Amino acid sequence: GARVIIACRDTAKGEAAASEIRAETGNPQVLVKKLDLADTKSIREFADSFLAEEKELHILINNAGVMLCPYSKTADGFEMHLGVNHLGHFLLTFLLLERLKQSAPARIINVSSLGHHGGRIRFHDLNGEKSYNRGLAYCHSKLANVLFTRELARRLQGTKVTANALHPGSVYTELVRHSVAMTWLWRIFSFFLKTPWEGAQTSVYCAVAEELESVSGQYFSDCQPAYVSSWGRDDETAKKLWNVSCELLGIQWD
Repeated sequence: GARVIIACRDTAKGEAAASEIRAETGNPQVLVKKLDLADTKSIREFADSFLAEEKELHILINNAGVMLCPYSKTADGFEMHLGVNHLGHFLLTFLLLERLKQSAPARIINVSSLGHHGGRIRFHDLNGEKSYNRGLAYCHSKLANVLFTRELARRLQGTKVTANALHPGSVYTELVRHSVAMTWLWRIFSFFLKTPWEGAQTSVYCAVAEELESVSGQYFSDCQPAYVSSWGRDDETAKKLWNVSCELLGIQWD
C-alpha cells in the first residue's frame, strides 16, 4: 500500500523491477526515477523533482553501492567508492531532510556492510590518490556509512526522524561484477549466499518494524543489533568526517 520511488541509475532495470513488483503486489504506486549517485548534478536534479512532486517522505533507504572498482572517479572527482557509497548518500539525505522532518515520524536507513570492520577514514588521502586498494576502498566507504549514521542520529535527536545502519549479509547480486575472482566465487558458493529477497529483509525490518520507532544510531544484521567496530564508534572521527564531507560537497549542514 505504500507509495514507493525506486531511484536508480539504470532506469530500464528499474522499470523492469517496478513492473514485477506492481504485478506481484497489485500496488500501482511503484515508480521509477533517474538518480546517479556518482554525479552531484543528478542527485540535485532528482531531489528537486522529488520535492516538487511529493509532499511526504517517511522512509529513505540509502542502498546504492559499488564494490571492488578499479581506480576511477565520479563526475565530481571523488574516488568512486567514497563518492557513490558515502558522499552521494550524504548529499541526497541533506537535500531531502526537511521533507523527512515535515513527514515525521520518519526513518533513514543506510545500507553499510560487515566490511566496515576493515575500514579506516584516511583523511590524508580520502580520494586514494597516494595509495589505492579497491577492497580496502570499499571497506573505508562502508565505515563512512556507519559514522555518518552515528552523527546523523545524534543531530536528529528530538525530531522524530531516526537513522540506522545495517549489514544486509552476503547477497547473490551483481555487486562483485568488477572482480573476476569474486564473480566466480559468488557463482561457486551461490548456494550459501542470500537471495536479493533475503538480503533486503534487514532493510525492510529497519524501515517498518514498530519496535524500532524510537531506535536511532544503531547498526543491525539479520534483523537484530550487531557489533560495530571501534572505529565505527568513534564520535570525533564521525564529526570530522561530517565536516569534511560538507566541505567536499560545498554545503553547509549544521
